[in-house]
Amino acid sequence: MTKENSYSRSLSYYAWQRLKKNKLAIVGLVFVVFSTLIAVLGALIRPDSTPMANEMLLQLTTREPGFSSKVILIRKNKPSERVYFYQKMFFGGEENDYTIIPINKFWFDKEDVVVEKFDDSGLKGQEIRFNVADAIYPIDLAEKNSIRRVENNSLEINLIGSEKILKTVSELQNEIVEKNVRNQTFLLGTDRFGRDMMSRLMAGTLVSLSVGFISVLISIFIGIFVGALGGFFRGKLDDVIVWLINVVWAIPTLLLVIAITLVLGKGFWQVFIAVGLTMWVEVARVVRGQILGIREKEFIEAGRALGFNDFRLIFRHVLPNVMGPVIVISAANFASAILIEAGLSFLGIGAQPPMASWGTMIRDHYGYIITGKAYLAAFPGLAIMFMVLAFMLVGNGLRDALDSKL
Repeated sequence: MTKENSYSRSLSYYAWQRLKKNKLAIVGLVFVVFSTLIAVLGALIRPDSTPMANEMLLQLTTREPGFSSKVILIRKNKPSERVYFYQKMFFGGEENDYTIIPINKFWFDKEDVVVEKFDDSGLKGQEIRFNVADAIYPIDLAEKNSIRRVENNSLEINLIGSEKILKTVSELQNEIVEKNVRNQTFLLGTDRFGRDMMSRLMAGTLVSLSVGFISVLISIFIGIFVGALGGFFRGKLDDVIVWLINVVWAIPTLLLVIAITLVLGKGFWQVFIAVGLTMWVEVARVVRGQILGIREKEFIEAGRALGFNDFRLIFRHVLPNVMGPVIVISAANFASAILIEAGLSFLGIGAQPPMASWGTMIRDHYGYIITGKAYLAAFPGLAIMFMVLAFMLVGNGLRDALDSKL
């Protein structure tokens, strides 16, 4: 590398080179990127692609990791809704066109498929009958003869939308065996409602990262604005801002979040606002402290001499010089927001059921810790721990990488 090229490198380039040398920070960054991919891809990659991973199989509650069961899919008598991939990604998933029934066994009786519901107690499970056509196709029940036998052992089937098809009983039976009966494995088991634990954890990643991201954006916007005004203009405006910061800082964060949540109401979006409105004070303190020193620098005096107004000096010359510490504190705030959201959900005033939240999952299953199924609460607890640890490692790595003295 020539001397000219070495001088042309930006500060962000050298910061990235220093960050790459921090192995723990890179591990944390990889974990954050991996979690972000899980959150963004959402229902496209979850085993349970229904909205909020809320498919309940009540016969399979609290099953251990790796549990497998035979299931049969029975078609719901309603039209399919076309869902595009971006809708599955950003709107939580798509409704299942089939009812999933865990079974011990099944057999055919003339035009019916008979299933014995799953029961591992040693007793015979309940038997249910379905017409073979009704198990595969959405039948128009408004028609008087929605399924009618015709010649050659065939069935005339009236589908929703006035479409009619003709199928033999043997064709329908083969289709059920090939497409509607399968083995379903739950890699991390099921929760107390029979929902796939792995899918719920993956859906909870979106909740945690969304709360952290939006809350940090709110805190950065308010904190930079308030801190920049106080630090640059000083005087009585600064005194009022410092007083406000100290008042908010004196209130315990969790209590303040709970108070704001009770005012705004319970819900997912309310958590964004509540957490963001409590975390801006840290950003404001850092920004104000940095600007108090920068405003006295020679380049600020030169800008004033050139006739630049105060807001151009703040946004074009002062704030770019304080973004390093803001980025570092934002990583720590991200971790704090995830913890706060989990705490609020555990208390029942955060994300509301059936939305998948790690805090809600712990609340639903902490009683199982003493029953030999502690993993039901341990899995979401470990997810919170690893996510917070990853952001703290990234924050510490950024602090060292952005320190020009190192």
